[in-house]
Parts: sequence; C-alpha cells; structure tokens
Amino acid sequence: MQELLSEVMPCMKCGNLAKSRRNVVFGVGDITSPLMFVGEAPGMDEDIKGEPFVGRAGQLLTKIIETMGYGRDTVYIANILKCRPDTPDQRYGNRKPTPEEMETCKPYLLKQIEIIKPKVIVALGVTAVQGLLGVSDGINRLRGNWHEFNGIPVMPTFHPSYLLRYGDKPTKRKVWEDMLLVMEKLGNPITEKQRGFFK
Repeated sequence: MQELLSEVMPCMKCGNLAKSRRNVVFGVGDITSPLMFVGEAPGMDEDIKGEPFVGRAGQLLTKIIETMGYGRDTVYIANILKCRPDTPDQRYGNRKPTPEEMETCKPYLLKQIEIIKPKVIVALGVTAVQGLLGVSDGINRLRGNWHEFNGIPVMPTFHPSYLLRYGDKPTKRKVWEDMLLVMEKLGNPITEKQRGFFK
C-alpha cells in the first residue's frame, strides 16, 4: 500500500484537479479489514485534511460504522477520485466527478481493493456505484440489493451527505437495513437493539 501511495501522491493525470487540489486524498483505515467503504470524491474538508470523509458527512459515516460495531481504524475508507473535483468560479460546494475523471483515477482504487481484499464493499451514493459497477440506475433501485465487483459483494446505499439533507426516519432506516445486510454477510452478531434502530 505504501508503494501505491507513493505512486498516487504526485499524480498529475487530471491537470485541472492536480492544479486546484491542496492534498491527494488516498484512503484511510485497516488494509486487512473485511469491510471497505467507497465514496465518490473528496470535498473541501477532505481536500484540506488529506483524509476521506472528515466533514459533516464523514462524521455521520463514522457514527454508522461505530453503530455497526467497527471503528474508522478497523474498516477501510476510500473514494473513486483521489482529488477534489475543481469548482471554477465557485466559492462553495462540490461538483460530481466526470466519467473521464473517474476512469482515469479508478486504477488506483482497483489496486487498493486488490491489496485489501475486502469481503464486502459498501458503495456510498449513486456516483460511487456508477464508478465502481458501471450501472446508471438510481440509488433507490440499487440499494438494499447485493451486487458484485470482481467477485466481491457490493451493497449500494445512500451517501451520508444525502442523509444530512433528506434524512428523515424512514430514509435512515433504509440505510440501516443496508448495514444490517452487510453485518449479516460478514457473519457479525447483531443485537436486538441494533435490529430495532430507526423503526
């Protein structure tokens, strides 16, 4: 993984992203973990810190991970893109990565997956699902059902930022049901309390 990191850090393949980034956001966590989370791309907070999912959405993801019985240091978290998509003429906000950007950066993620060999991947949001699986269905149709990437089971679910914007109780329950399926797939014990969240 260190070898891959030293290859990714100086990457200049997407000139506009390399020019506007503060940091390359490689990935974080346990490289022997059975569970990997994949998002779409770093946002402003991640670009500043150089670590994926550290802003408000990241704090929510951390809570979800901890409620599953893991910690940020016992799973692996990465993105399709390792650089924040540039936002010319915008002081705030993020933009969706382009298909070309995702294809350019995807080999790095593939190598991470190859090294980690996770037993389950959770794809966070429709862009991560598109980048990983190449499908363009909406997240409502994809979530709650198992998919496969190179022989690894993939569970698509809503991105934590979606939950921050539209996170009513039924939507939170849907995400939690997805995580219960992940825990079952990994053979983890599930308490009655865990089964009952957001009901």
